[in-house]
Amino acid sequence: MLGKIKRALYFPFASYFAFFARIKLKRWNPKVIVITGSSGKTTVLHLLESQIGEEAYYSHKANSSYGIPFNILGMERGTLSKWEWPLLFLKTPFAAYGSVPAQKIYVAEVDCDRPSEGLFLATLLKPHTTLWISSSRSHSVNFDHCVTEGTCDTVEEAVAKEYGSLLEYTQDTVYYNGDNPLIKSQAHRTHAQIHEIIMNASIFKYTVFKNKTDFTIGETTYTFNYLLPQELFYGLSMVLDITLKLGLPIDTTFSRLELPPGRNSLFTGTKDTTLIDGSYNANLSSMAAVLSLFEKYPAHNKWIVLGGLLDQGKSEVEEHEKLAALIPPISPKKVILFGQRANTYIYPKLKVSLDGKCDIVKFETQRQVLEFLQSNLKGEETILFKGGTLLEGVIEHLLADKEDVSKLCRREKIWQLRRQKAGL
Repeated sequence: MLGKIKRALYFPFASYFAFFARIKLKRWNPKVIVITGSSGKTTVLHLLESQIGEEAYYSHKANSSYGIPFNILGMERGTLSKWEWPLLFLKTPFAAYGSVPAQKIYVAEVDCDRPSEGLFLATLLKPHTTLWISSSRSHSVNFDHCVTEGTCDTVEEAVAKEYGSLLEYTQDTVYYNGDNPLIKSQAHRTHAQIHEIIMNASIFKYTVFKNKTDFTIGETTYTFNYLLPQELFYGLSMVLDITLKLGLPIDTTFSRLELPPGRNSLFTGTKDTTLIDGSYNANLSSMAAVLSLFEKYPAHNKWIVLGGLLDQGKSEVEEHEKLAALIPPISPKKVILFGQRANTYIYPKLKVSLDGKCDIVKFETQRQVLEFLQSNLKGEETILFKGGTLLEGVIEHLLADKEDVSKLCRREKIWQLRRQKAGL
């Protein structure tokens, strides 16, 4: 019942903040660049920021029907507590008439995690340019009713239709991933100029090293001191073109690139282990991209710590079985599963596909995962952490340099309390 009430009030309350955000947007009048998609959009925002820098104002840590209005109004949730809401409501009208950013470009990351969210944010932002980099099943539980009610044939179609609202309201230029049929099916909705990005093997080469990734497009190689998935090609191509259109020089080294925590961050662990921290999010498309990267990663003793997918609704079984099929090509030495979903759906599949080829263990909690790792690591293993929440609490206890804790995700007090409650 409480969940139904929260869903019913989501957009009415969001409209309050959006009303005042419109006032400030009108006073500010920036050129809006939207970056959207089911996965990878935060990384692309940071790619663009590394190129155009202070030319733009960015929606860091904000991508929803609440987050974007807050960002425009110069407000943010500090504690993530319900008790801060009354103050936010009171501050909002005054924030609408506060000072506006000096930058004349606003780069906004936009997610569509429920029906009508794409339309809600499209009508608020009316973007000058939209970059749509990916579309897949994400937050599926919120879109199941679109299929049962007959408005869409599949959840994937419903999700893509929501993102497509942003194309409809884009005024000047749309960039999109032309290899994704879901995205292509929505392209007809825009009257803006279209740039279709297609991955052509004859002009694109991707290489994974121990502590960096190379993207070669044509004659130019872009080297990133991060482990970035091959799918970043689409966003990278868009960023390069936009930078040129803005009349700015391209920094081929991306020397100013700084990614937020939990996006395949690389750490040295205890016993000279290598820790790859992909703990921030957990949908199938992001997991598939990272697992593909890990398959190419140059290491002999690969371990995978894997939790379940969130918010999958009626697609839960199918999505987890697809995820299980991505593990064997990596040839891991050990797979460590945790949580009800991973144990119920992934474990039985791996027991068949990897039978005798590697050790597969399962646990109920992240605390049990940590205890297993502390007892069984011999040294020089390379461990990928992906899926579920609180994994950052496991990684925290395995870091060789404890100062690296500040580089992990979910540092807010509310998450610290949750980790403590979980024994982490």
